[in-house]
Amino acid sequence: MTDGTPLLVAFDLDDTLAPSKSAIDPRIADLLVALAERVEVAIISGGQLAQFTAQVVDRLPDASADALSHLHLLPTCGTQYYRLTPDGVVTVYAHSLTDDQKSRALAAVEGEARRLGLWEAETWGDILEDRGSQITFSALGQRAPLAAKTAWDPTGEKKNTLRAAVAVLIPDLEVRSGGSTSVDITHRGIDKAYGMRQLAEQTGISLDDMLFVGDRLDPDGNDYPVLAMGVTCHAVEGWEDTADFLDALIPTLPERAGH
Repeated sequence: MTDGTPLLVAFDLDDTLAPSKSAIDPRIADLLVALAERVEVAIISGGQLAQFTAQVVDRLPDASADALSHLHLLPTCGTQYYRLTPDGVVTVYAHSLTDDQKSRALAAVEGEARRLGLWEAETWGDILEDRGSQITFSALGQRAPLAAKTAWDPTGEKKNTLRAAVAVLIPDLEVRSGGSTSVDITHRGIDKAYGMRQLAEQTGISLDDMLFVGDRLDPDGNDYPVLAMGVTCHAVEGWEDTADFLDALIPTLPERAGH
């Protein structure tokens, strides 16, 4: 960024724009639209499109088609890419796993979770999910309350042990720690840095002109690959932090012509 002004601002979703699996606050919704009137806005998360829609898209205030056209959605760390249009969400691409890769991933993660005593009896929703381009294991289910998720694996040891065990069984696929209780399986080389490179390719905006905002920029965090690739990053500790940051950032950005 030559003068410190980004041309694109990308965000993690859970615990950056909203509490885990929850809808964005109206304050964040207004700020995202105001930001999209100035620069490109992207959201990159391990979650699937349905989560992006429920947590963000459905919560945005009435905004011009032009503003919405500057919003980029990258579920499953950028293995899927969507844009918003007046007619709804449009697919730019989706790189799905093969049926063979999916079946081997599902078998490996369930088998190892049971062997390690991490297959829980009391859950909220599906433990295993086929997200097309990603298989996700959620120890307590997709709809587990935040308090239960936080208490299940406060040190991350359970999740990391499972990740390592599964990775041995499916060396042709990438096995990563996802959210607080989840493990994600994708094509190799898929992380949020991959998503940022896809953004650069699709938009023509250099990584040097991008800013990434996330809550897990620590070396063990799933946002860290973006920091490691050299993209300018801003660390937050929750959506309120992000809102305060945007309150300060947006007035420094020039408005796009026509606004």
